[in-house]
Amino acid sequence: MRLSPLILAAALTVPFAGQASAQVWLNADTSKKVNQSNFRALEDWPTPNDLRRASGAPGSKYWQQQVDYTIKVALDTTTHRLNGNEVVTYHNNSPDKLAYLWFQLDQNIEKNDSRANAMSGALPKGMDPRFRRFLMSDTEFGYTLNRVQLVDAQGKRKDAQYRLNGTQMRVDLDAPIGTGQKVQVVIDWSHEVPNGGRNGRGVKEKLKDGWEYLNAQWFPRAAVYDDINGWQNNQFLGMGEFYLNFGNYDVSITVPRDHIVRATGTLQNPNEVLTATQRERLKVAFAADTPVYIIKPEEIATPATRPAGSGSLTWRFTAQNVRDFAWASSRGFAWDAMGFRYAKDGKTIELHSVYPREGMPVWNKISTKAIAQTMVTYGRMAFEYPYPQASNVHGAVGGMEYPMIAFCGARPRPDGTYDKSLEYSLAGVTIHEVGHNWFPMIVASDERMWTWMDEGLNSFLEHYGSKEFDAAWPEMELPGSAKSIANYMRRPGIAVPIMAHSDLNLRNTFGANGYTKPASGLVMLRERIANPAAFDEAFRGYSQRWMFKHPQPADFFRSMEDGLGESYNWFWRGWFYTGYNNDQAVTNVERQAAKEVVGDESRGTGYYRITIEQKGGIVMPVEMDVTYTDGTTERVKLPADIWRANEKVFTYGKFTSKEIAQVVVDPDEAFADVSRANNTWKKPATAPLP
Repeated sequence: MRLSPLILAAALTVPFAGQASAQVWLNADTSKKVNQSNFRALEDWPTPNDLRRASGAPGSKYWQQQVDYTIKVALDTTTHRLNGNEVVTYHNNSPDKLAYLWFQLDQNIEKNDSRANAMSGALPKGMDPRFRRFLMSDTEFGYTLNRVQLVDAQGKRKDAQYRLNGTQMRVDLDAPIGTGQKVQVVIDWSHEVPNGGRNGRGVKEKLKDGWEYLNAQWFPRAAVYDDINGWQNNQFLGMGEFYLNFGNYDVSITVPRDHIVRATGTLQNPNEVLTATQRERLKVAFAADTPVYIIKPEEIATPATRPAGSGSLTWRFTAQNVRDFAWASSRGFAWDAMGFRYAKDGKTIELHSVYPREGMPVWNKISTKAIAQTMVTYGRMAFEYPYPQASNVHGAVGGMEYPMIAFCGARPRPDGTYDKSLEYSLAGVTIHEVGHNWFPMIVASDERMWTWMDEGLNSFLEHYGSKEFDAAWPEMELPGSAKSIANYMRRPGIAVPIMAHSDLNLRNTFGANGYTKPASGLVMLRERIANPAAFDEAFRGYSQRWMFKHPQPADFFRSMEDGLGESYNWFWRGWFYTGYNNDQAVTNVERQAAKEVVGDESRGTGYYRITIEQKGGIVMPVEMDVTYTDGTTERVKLPADIWRANEKVFTYGKFTSKEIAQVVVDPDEAFADVSRANNTWKKPATAPLP
């Protein structure tokens, strides 16, 4: 387009209010003569290729590995040990030849010489007695490896050369495996189920009716080999969680006869491990839309709940296309279940809750209903749940997630009483942990590197699931609350970006940066910046195109922009890539007679200039309520683009015949403004109109 002489002359001679003669940038290094605008392209995003497209979609040459497991494990309740044998079938779908495999040995975080233990430093001068057993146990936890072997094409087994490196194990192959080839590794192992320790995700606990075992990260798992990292074999240090391969599982779990087991996958032998009464109750439950008891509270730990006979029982579960496997076992479970369907005649998804009597009366009231709410909200906002069942287990783990099964806390007082807040706590943690089936169990990001890609996106959906579960949910308890995250962001010295690697967060920043800051940012983007319907389409697009795949951060950002049809570099940069905050201030309001400005009063008798300054470090849209002396209020919404020329100051102009009495920016506290004191301008009581 060729500029007309009139436009060109105006651009050269008339500096509008709020514009600068040169661009003014936030957080700029004035010694650098380069573009430092918050609106510039993000340099950290990798160049698109045939594996990962510029649209944020997987490319035509995208690949990922598959790892299948056949596992036999026995629980010894006398020694509290798991004794396992696994056959791992590793399928190489990469374009590379692999001469060795890396495995994750997460239980080794509990060893006395683990890096996580070394990082913990000295014990405090005073320690709560409840925690002493976790940190001062004489037991050496972690794996005992009894056998590591390779299986050749004829099925013969041969001892493998392997070496340990903290929570990792390298297994050398006899010959490299090429594209499309596979290899089998056999591992025999054992370990004691921890009391809590440095991991805390898989634990044992003694309750009124006996021991409960929550088993997580319980078997050696193949590390991920991908197009971004090669082998992703970062040490497990406790905060950065898990990055795993999809595969098929066939798991046989041998436990005492009086135990009940819930696990990832589908139970293959119900006739052997359940009573006829329980099988019949399950049929009734799956046809119901409210929970039905499979084991009633008064039946807990009674002989009638178990098949007749003596000796242990083996529960066999299979699961297809999952990235992990977890299970729980106890003689003290009550059990309720119901069915869920997305369509009236659609497939039935089994919803299960198991809990000891210590969890009642809140668990039997809330848990399964909260699972159902998760199915509804996440199914609408991301994709319909593809697995056959979802289970929630109450125990000593406050909240942890695995394919088709979650471990959650929220326990009443010993006398069974509780406050209303406990119902919110249980519903919230259930929605969150069951919601992790979507992120990262299906949209399988690298948790070891990017906590926010699963915890943050999941907390974003939890925000809406919680509101839909109970419209009266306290706002400050919602994970996407801008008011709540503002309290965190106004704290001095908080400067760790969301995009910091998981284990580079501090304990006092991990929760906000991994969970609530990304959640509140996405709520803000959906409800205040973008069009909500367009956001929902874009978010579903990202979720569905990366189902059962491994997205990276740029894939998410690019997918959202692809669906929304707009660049949000300024938003990703400020909210995700920096630790700066939003602090918008109304610094001046002045009035001039309209005739002096434009020569007439056709637009109003006065012209107001309202000056907004960004005293924080990020750009944000401006919403402000302009209240007039006649008592009326007008909402003004300005896009983030107002800061393109000058990121520090913008002056908004407005014709009106009314007199402005007050201006408030961010009146709904929706943009996490950290200083409410400078958000309001009020007309001086004695100031006359000019």
